[in-house]
Amino acid sequence: MTGASQKLSDWVRNLRFDDLPEDVVTATRLRVLDVIGLSIAGGQRPFGRSVRQSASSLYPGNDARLWGTNGAASMLGAAFVNGALSQALEFDDTHNESIVHMSSPAVAAALALGDRLDASGRDAILAVAIGNEISCRVGSLAPGQFHKRGFHPSGLFAPFGVSWLASKMLGLDERQMICAAGITGSFAAGLIQCWVDGTHSKFLHPGWAAQSGIAAATMAGSGVTGPLEVLEGRFGLYASHLQDSNVTPDWNRLTDGLGDTWESRNASFKPFPAAHVIHPYISALLRLRERHGLLPEHIRKIRCDVAPYIVGIVCEPQSEKLRPLTDSHGRVSLQYTLAEALVRGKLGKQGYQADALRDETILGLAQRVEYRVDPSLPGPEQFKGVVAVELTDGTIVEEIEEHNRGSFQNPMTTQEIVAKFTENVDGTLSGEQAASIVDAALSLDRLDSIAHLTGLTVTDHD
Repeated sequence: MTGASQKLSDWVRNLRFDDLPEDVVTATRLRVLDVIGLSIAGGQRPFGRSVRQSASSLYPGNDARLWGTNGAASMLGAAFVNGALSQALEFDDTHNESIVHMSSPAVAAALALGDRLDASGRDAILAVAIGNEISCRVGSLAPGQFHKRGFHPSGLFAPFGVSWLASKMLGLDERQMICAAGITGSFAAGLIQCWVDGTHSKFLHPGWAAQSGIAAATMAGSGVTGPLEVLEGRFGLYASHLQDSNVTPDWNRLTDGLGDTWESRNASFKPFPAAHVIHPYISALLRLRERHGLLPEHIRKIRCDVAPYIVGIVCEPQSEKLRPLTDSHGRVSLQYTLAEALVRGKLGKQGYQADALRDETILGLAQRVEYRVDPSLPGPEQFKGVVAVELTDGTIVEEIEEHNRGSFQNPMTTQEIVAKFTENVDGTLSGEQAASIVDAALSLDRLDSIAHLTGLTVTDHD
């Protein structure tokens, strides 16, 4: 019987740029632009500055650019740093069902490897499309099961996508690709204990995934072997990590329709820097705010109907959600996030600042945000939000967001994604420099060298 890794490797080996559907190419160009902007924005945060500072000692070299700086690092270092920084604001795209942030590691890896190999824009788009598709598929076999056990899907699933991405760019043969995936299984990680105290370690996972996938492919290309059944084997990813005899992975999701059905189409861009399952509630509440002129003093309570699976992610324990200790704490709190969005009227790059986290008006409103579990709501395949606001005069106003903004069913426009990028790089890049990156990214498939794009991210400061 043909193993899963062999089927995936056969598909990757034979896939060409011209095989990509036009909409996948378009989305991939936008994902590249989005990730670059997010990484530059992440570099403006204390977390980003700390990670970049570590790069000089951990990853010396000049193989690839560190975006938004005048510096460079080794290929692995650039992949790690750029990937990690791109999730610092919890603003990177997500595959709805698996909840894997697939583009941050894929773009960071493809562009770092592309700098080293002097790859073309078409090479980079093909690689990112491959990495994203495989990360989404690996994560779709048992949706939601890993999150509730304390594993971050991006840390577990994205390294596999990057290993095949890197294997494609390095021109590995089928056997080497299979070994690269096998090696990657020993690198996949992603505990989210940091959600308990609001510390930084989760943000490192996309960078670790980018680094791990490249390292695995490089070693496999040099003869290091890895298990041939790293996904489905007796001690493979699902047997070792799923740990629930009542849940059977749907193996058909991994390889059925490869090249015809693109699972990555079901990944959503983010209009808000918060956990993706909160997004439909933010959109619904902001519409109510605008429609009815809502102010905190008008509101007796805000009730959110939620699907059971999101409770442990963004609703509980309430001691953590009602008064977040840090910005990363706040980004995974339904109660706090809705309160800040309503009080401030928006939620963008400047959200979750220290002054907001201590604002008693926001914190007081967060205390009045309630949730009610509704088992009839869809699972992670559809982020739906139901919000009812009870006013102090007893009036109740309601709003429903059927599909989160940025999803396939409710897409963000190119102009909205460009505006998000422009906001994210403000303060680091000039307007002219930002516009040049937009032009290069949106015409990425026409670039002879990816270095043209990455070179535009260089600034005069570290």
